[in-house]
Amino acid sequence: MAKRTKKKTKVGQKVQDFVAVALARDETEAKEYEALLASDDIPVTIKRQIDSDTDGYAVMVPEEFVDEAYVIIESQDAYDDFYDLGIEDDPDLDPDVFDDDF
Repeated sequence: MAKRTKKKTKVGQKVQDFVAVALARDETEAKEYEALLASDDIPVTIKRQIDSDTDGYAVMVPEEFVDEAYVIIESQDAYDDFYDLGIEDDPDLDPDVFDDDF
């Protein structure tokens, strides 16, 4: 993926100006999304969601970054799904292959 020029956001941009692009089940998952988006220079914030319908963490970006954030998150989720299927379902997989010393 080619790096784009950094877009400047307004100084002091308020959370109200941000849009949720993902809902994480826990804080660890939210931090993973935050790191993923931040590594592509997308401003991101996390907001705890507690109400009758939702319990988790909203991962939020400015509206002008929504499309790009969706693409990045979906791409990462596709990679995760691919590796989960390939590794976990193989009964002949030798766990020592992934040893830290390798």
